[in-house]
This record gives sequence, structure tokens and C-alpha cells, in this order.
Amino acid sequence: MATLILVRHGRSTANTAGLLAGWTPGVTLDERGADQAAALPGRLAGIPLAAAVSSPLERCAQTLAPLLAARPGLELHTDDRIGECHYGDWSGRKLSELSEEPLMRIVQQHPSAAAFPGGESMRAMQARAVDAVRDWDARIEKEHGAGAVFLMCSHGDIIKSLVADALGMHLDLFQRIHVDPCSVTAIRYTPTRPFLLRLGDTGDFAAFERRETPAADPAAPQDGPGADGGAVVGGGAGAV
Repeated sequence: MATLILVRHGRSTANTAGLLAGWTPGVTLDERGADQAAALPGRLAGIPLAAAVSSPLERCAQTLAPLLAARPGLELHTDDRIGECHYGDWSGRKLSELSEEPLMRIVQQHPSAAAFPGGESMRAMQARAVDAVRDWDARIEKEHGAGAVFLMCSHGDIIKSLVADALGMHLDLFQRIHVDPCSVTAIRYTPTRPFLLRLGDTGDFAAFERRETPAADPAAPQDGPGADGGAVVGGGAGAV
């Protein structure tokens, strides 16, 4: 079956402001995010892509724009099912404020039981994303052959939930996974099981070289979990 390249969108204005963007309109790539997007065609230069599928949100469209410009024949599709989690009443709020909400403990430790007020549950988020990937995988294989590679540009929590599904992990464990902005994750699907080939690859190891202590503030830009072990809901801003 086909191989899926998952790209998280580049760093956004909401990431650096410490906001949980969700489907809030007007969230775009910041300057670093634009640079990350500009570098993406070179990082993927050797990969023959059969198609690209994008979340409908602007930050994903902006991330793919340089790649599409570099590959005029690359077919682009949009699928709402790989759009960001519907965070409902939490959308647009500061992560530092949301960390005080009782629901955040459920989101961190028992996400399969978490449902956002006025939004969707994390179970529903994962289910729609997995359905989208399986549908597109079958379509790409049918149209381009079993060795085909296709790309999806999506969001941190979506990609983490897809990785958990590929690894056979319960959704309650998905907060142990981290993917930076504009990172590349690869999953190869076969008739019997998926294989995780890459996870959150950016090629940037600067944060490890600095040996920085992770920020305790969940709203602070970071490249991994906070000092308290909490995951950044929405994905975080990555290394700065």
C-alpha cells in the first residue's frame, strides 16, 4: 500500500502567542513558519509525491504553497477531516489560562474521555483523521500503485493521533508523542499493519545541543513537553 508523509504546518502566529488556535480564522504562519515552509521543497526534493492533501486552514495552505510552486504538476486536495481539532469554547484562548481548567488534566492524562465544551471529543478527532488517511491511502494506491507516496499537511494533535493509531497505541498515550512545526512524519501502510518510518523529523537538533531545561509554562514556545511532563495542546511552537 502507499506511504504517507505527514507535515505539520509551519510555526504560526498563534503558536508564538501561546494561543490554542483550533479553527479560529486569521491564524497564519509567522516569519519563522514562512522560512520553514520555504525550506520544505528542498527537504522533500527526492521524494516522488503522487498527491498532496491539506487541512482547509490557512496555515496549512501557506505551508504547502512553496512546495506546490516548486512542483507545478502536483495535485492538491483539501479534506476537512484532517483539519485541526474543534476545541470549541477553548479556541483562541491562552494556553496559560487553559492549564488551570479542570478539563486540562483529562486532556493530558485521559484524552479518550476529553470532550471540549462547544467542540468535539478527542476520540472523534482521531476517528475522522484515521478515516481520512485510510480513504486517501486506498485511493492513492488505486490510482498510482502500491509504491506511491502522498503527503498530508495537518496539525499537531491530528498527527499525534494518527501516529498513535499506526503504532496500535491507545489514544490515552498519544500525549507522549511530540511533533514540531513543519516536521515530517512518515507512515507506510501495508495490508496487515502500518509501519512508522519517521517521527517529527525537522533535521534541527539545536535544542538538544543547548541542553535547555524545558519550559514549565505550557504557553511558552518549546520543542517538547514542559518540566511538569505536560504536553502542549495543539502542538506548541517548537524550538526557538
